[in-house]
Formats: sequence, structure tokens, C-alpha cells
Amino acid sequence: MESKKQMFYEDVFRKLSDKKVKYVVVGGIAMVLHGVVRFTAGLDLMVCLEEKNLLNFIFALDEIGYKPKLPVKSKDFADPVKRRLWKNEKNMQVFTFFHPKMPFRLIDVFVDEPIDYDKVDEKKKVVNVQGIKIPLVSMEHLKELKTISARPQDIADIKALEMLENKDG
Repeated sequence: MESKKQMFYEDVFRKLSDKKVKYVVVGGIAMVLHGVVRFTAGLDLMVCLEEKNLLNFIFALDEIGYKPKLPVKSKDFADPVKRRLWKNEKNMQVFTFFHPKMPFRLIDVFVDEPIDYDKVDEKKKVVNVQGIKIPLVSMEHLKELKTISARPQDIADIKALEMLENKDG
């Protein structure tokens, strides 16, 4: 009997879809979904920061067992005052959720919008993986996000994306 392999984070993508959460995949998994061969374990997301959407996002993660890495309540992430405080006083860029039974499964979510979410949403690409529609940041916006971060891996990712564009275009 053949068993169907479960995609990494499949439960997350399905639950976010069920809750109609507005988000896009960014980071390493976005690189892979765009066609760049690269190892990554964490899931990086840019989520629409409207309160109702954030609460749906948080409820979705809570239902499948994810917890904040920080000693705070999940719903604190929906509070714009707390997010601004974390960013300004702690220099927090992302809020991390983890799964206690699978601690290597991390989900990082931007605490603010490095790029206007509506612009990102307009240009997103939707990919279908194993019957799940996954909203994916456009290559243009992915490069912009990588330029903002500018860590060594991000610089390497930009070069890989440019090589992919040159090969495809």
C-alpha cells in the first residue's frame, strides 16, 4: 500500500486556507517554491496585519498546536501597540511560533510590513502543491525583502533569483 507523503507545513497551509487568512509565503520556502534549490526548515510569512485577519491566523495556529516562542499569549501578536513596542524596544523583526512536539518547525511572521501588504498581495503568485493553494510572494517583492534584510544568505538568495530570472527570461 502506497502512502502519500505529507508536505512540510501542509497542516499549516490547510488550516490557514480553512480560516481564510490573508498571507504570503516569503523567505526560504518562497525561494524553493519559485524554483531555487535551497535547504530551509522554517516557514516565513507576511500576514495581513488587520486585527480580524491576525486573530484568524492565531486561532489557526493554536488549533494545530503552535505556540509563541516568547513567553507571551498568542493573541498578543494581534495587538498593534505590543508589536510596535517589540519592534521599537526589542528590535524585533519577526514573531516566532513553534510546535512543542516538533520544535524544529518554526513559523516566523513579520511584526510589521517591510513592504505594503496590499502591494504584495496584488502581485502574489498562487501555487498549487498537493491540492493546496499557497499564496507566494512575487519574485520582485521577494528580492526587495531580501535586499531589506541584507544578511549574507539573503544576498546569495538575490543572486540565485536573478540567475533563475535570466535563465527563464
